[in-house]
Amino acid sequence: MATDYDTPRKTDDDVNEDSIEELKARRNDKSASTVDVDDFEAAEGLELPGADLSNEELSVRVLPRQADEFTCMSCFLVHHRSQLAREKNGQPICRDCD
Repeated sequence: MATDYDTPRKTDDDVNEDSIEELKARRNDKSASTVDVDDFEAAEGLELPGADLSNEELSVRVLPRQADEFTCMSCFLVHHRSQLAREKNGQPICRDCD
């Protein structure tokens, strides 16, 4: 496949401008064909088979925080001590938030 190295190349600015113009054109096309439907009304008639849970009660046993657990002060989730990354101002931070 031959390549013509003498043809003008697009700069990053040209590519970004083309993309923005294309996106604007697409947005205008989509907004013209959009139908306003209320999500609640659309879901109201939807029934899942065997999903009648009106008489069911949820019972969950909640345990207090154990001695080997901590509450992350960033995400406020309870983690095992093995997930402790560091302490910031005396407050424990988990590995996910670090």
